[in-house]
Amino acid sequence: MSAILCPFCEADIIEGVDTCPECGGTLMDLSRRIPASRVEGDLLRDRIERLWPKSPSTVSPTATVGEVLQKMVAEKIGCVMIVDQGKLVGIFSERDALVKINTDAAKHLARPIAQLMTPDPVTLETSDKIAFALHKMNIGGYRHIPILFQGKLVGVISIRDILRYLADRIAAGGRK
Repeated sequence: MSAILCPFCEADIIEGVDTCPECGGTLMDLSRRIPASRVEGDLLRDRIERLWPKSPSTVSPTATVGEVLQKMVAEKIGCVMIVDQGKLVGIFSERDALVKINTDAAKHLARPIAQLMTPDPVTLETSDKIAFALHKMNIGGYRHIPILFQGKLVGVISIRDILRYLADRIAAGGRK
């Protein structure tokens, strides 16, 4: 997969994306190269809904860091979504715990998670293509991306979900 530039705003985009994520310009009329393999073709065609995004684990912005860490351990998950009045306002991941809390966990346990979350996370819609999700994760260095359906939080995907998808495609020799 190779990155290309949007013809309208010159933002970095990936083949297979229907609209530019920066300017919203339609990319449907761009000529696309023939995929080099069936797996690449699947990546460019299949949508995130095919990954069956997991139901997100959510907390309010007032939940304490200690409560959130306990929830992550108990549920064996890598991130929680911070939701306020039904709206996604942030994400807190295991990487946030390592980078922002590190060895000072005891000092932070009573703090509200809103103080340490990553605000306004990048999100994708269930109808976005898997190649676009992979591109976003690669460019942003994300391991998890919240998934929306018509603007509402419905799930989360991880890089593991995409790796599992790719492994299944490779094992099957392409399409299932």
